[in-house]
Amino acid sequence: MPTLALHALHSLSRFMSGVMELRIDVNHAPQEVENELDAIHARMNRPLDRLHALPEVKTDIPGIVLRYREADGEYYVYVVDVQRDRVAGYTVFNRLIEVGKRADPYVRAPHSKYAAPYQGMGLATAVYRWGLDAGLCIISGARQSTGAHRLWMGLARHYELGYVDLRRKQLRYLGREVAPRVQEDLHTRMILLGRGWTLDDYMRATAMLPAEDAISQQDLGKSP
Repeated sequence: MPTLALHALHSLSRFMSGVMELRIDVNHAPQEVENELDAIHARMNRPLDRLHALPEVKTDIPGIVLRYREADGEYYVYVVDVQRDRVAGYTVFNRLIEVGKRADPYVRAPHSKYAAPYQGMGLATAVYRWGLDAGLCIISGARQSTGAHRLWMGLARHYELGYVDLRRKQLRYLGREVAPRVQEDLHTRMILLGRGWTLDDYMRATAMLPAEDAISQQDLGKSP
């Protein structure tokens, strides 16, 4: 599978075994995604629009480039098929309102939309790897599509994956593996550490509680 030529974003700062029960997210209708991507493409070609003339990163995938921007600590990466003159999709590395101020600079939640003809090409995976190699640490959402879960498990072969409990703006580390009922709890998220991070450093930076101080796994799954 081809990979992107990885370059750090200017603004970026410094496997589990088995298959979990997925908390399936709602899939967007293909036409809805196509319409949104068409609108983005139109803005990219509109002078004075903030999406016009974005910085561009070449890739080793023929005809595919990245264009990106940063806004309020969030990173928008657009995958552009220049041969067909269209936007193939995008990934946004969002800030997370659920975490506290201490953790905010170090936690980003990726969300992606890709047109149907471009799915299965590894584009989203490569964009995630780009961010992770630049030192970005990412956290999963409360729900995942089947494709997103498969993406995370593939990345876990190359980056450290762990489980955290997130509630009341506090991150609590649960370990590299957790019980099935804990996996299913909506407060349980996965994290992937970017290049250059150790778990100890990340826990200190985010004020994450260690496993022994976390809420008992037997208590997870109950209402707070």
